[in-house]
Amino acid sequence: MVLIIIQDKGDTVDAEMGSQEEDLVIQDEIYKSRLASIKREEEAFLRERDRYELEKGRLIREMKRIRDEDGSRFNNFQVLNHRYALLNLLGKGGFSEVYKAYDLVEHRYVACKLHGLNAQWSEDKKQSYIRHAIREYNIHKTLVHHHIVRLWDIFEIDQNTFCTVLEYCSGKDLDAVLKATPILPEREARIVIVQIFQGLVYLNKRTQKIIHYDLKPGNVLFDEFGVAKVTDFGLSKIVEDDVGSQGMELTSQGAGTYWYLPPECFELSKTPLISSKVDVWSAGILLYQMLFGRRPFGHDQSQERILREDTIIKARKVEFLPDLLSQMKQRWVLALACCYFCCRWM
Repeated sequence: MVLIIIQDKGDTVDAEMGSQEEDLVIQDEIYKSRLASIKREEEAFLRERDRYELEKGRLIREMKRIRDEDGSRFNNFQVLNHRYALLNLLGKGGFSEVYKAYDLVEHRYVACKLHGLNAQWSEDKKQSYIRHAIREYNIHKTLVHHHIVRLWDIFEIDQNTFCTVLEYCSGKDLDAVLKATPILPEREARIVIVQIFQGLVYLNKRTQKIIHYDLKPGNVLFDEFGVAKVTDFGLSKIVEDDVGSQGMELTSQGAGTYWYLPPECFELSKTPLISSKVDVWSAGILLYQMLFGRRPFGHDQSQERILREDTIIKARKVEFLPDLLSQMKQRWVLALACCYFCCRWM
């Protein structure tokens, strides 16, 4: 007996279509998988590129440091004031060089800041620079707090050079940290800003209150344990006892780092009145920068443009990137807003 099987053409077509659809689904998944793999490779390449960029920046800075050290007249391991053995140059800027040194009396590492007077300066300008440095020393030497860099000593080297001796902090400054990691984890940003505020509270609770006036990433150092310390009191102000609640007159308009100064420092129509709120504002800017990787006002502007366009005076609103606003960051944003309104209208 012969069994004849007759297959319906419709069933064949359906089977073929089903097979094609299945193939398309599989092919689509293959493409998606391949695309995801390519994206992972791209992200890895971008991370590697960023790592090389950071390394390039570090090497460029190190090459500059070495060139500056080679050109320094203090690069031959001198012992200053029969006490401080100079080791290596840490940095150079303006009219000063900073060397790591060893204190042969106290047996500790210190930072020696060597101030050089330009031989071409007039005698009046030299005396003005010296008075400014002595004023900074007299303010700084009285400050004893674990979140403020200590100033140990000051002495003359020769007719055109003198040295201030500071606590040595072996870690980076906040500026270098933010260049390597523009957006800090919230936990890290929180502990840094808390330490800065502890230092500011100390300055504001003294019998003679002190306004730092130049709080910025480069003036926050870290020691070997990661403890943050405020430094550089070159622009600081002593608040006299007779100053009222409105604040003291600002006599050094134009000084400071504009991105971190509040609007009252830019009032040109009258002599501005300032108080410790200046430092509160600056700390708020630091907090914003640590959390969002940019300064809230004039981030892409030069200091000249900020001054020319009244960027800080016209600042009315702090903008935040929604995709970065975690619940924790929102709480920090609220704290920053409190600093903002406190500084501007109190």
